[in-house]
Amino acid sequence: MKPDTTSETLRNRGIRLTRQRQLLLDLIEESGEHLDAEALYNLARQRDPKLNRVTVYRTLKMLKEGGLVDELDLMHFVGDQHYYETRRKQEHAHIICLRCGRVEEFYGPPLHRLRQQIETTFGFQILIARTEIGGYCSHCQTLRQQEIESIVNPQDEQPAPAKPAKPRRKR
Repeated sequence: MKPDTTSETLRNRGIRLTRQRQLLLDLIEESGEHLDAEALYNLARQRDPKLNRVTVYRTLKMLKEGGLVDELDLMHFVGDQHYYETRRKQEHAHIICLRCGRVEEFYGPPLHRLRQQIETTFGFQILIARTEIGGYCSHCQTLRQQEIESIVNPQDEQPAPAKPAKPRRKR
């Protein structure tokens, strides 16, 4: 969404796009990461030291209800944390590594086809779609395989027993 569209959307809901609200939207968009409320608060405080935590939480709630940000749980990798991203991005799926927490975003025709298939099959009008896929990234697959092998073949992982030290002769 373009900034003028953002303020228009809020204005249509009777909400002003204040400097602080714009700051939070900009930080969510610019960070390139999925930020939780606390991380967003810390970033915002660097730009506006007077900003308080309550304002961040209230603003996130308002932006979510206003349809400008999405609240994600990202497979609850870090417990009950919620993360935020703007709806300015095109629709995408979140691919989450259940071991290291790495998050990738997947865009493309397969998602569009899935959406069309759901609409056609169920006669369902999709307004928003959020897709999360959990698994293991290539790095964690390798680590996981090594762990499994060490459990299956424990002798391969144990260091060779140390040779007993030879007693020294007294001189």
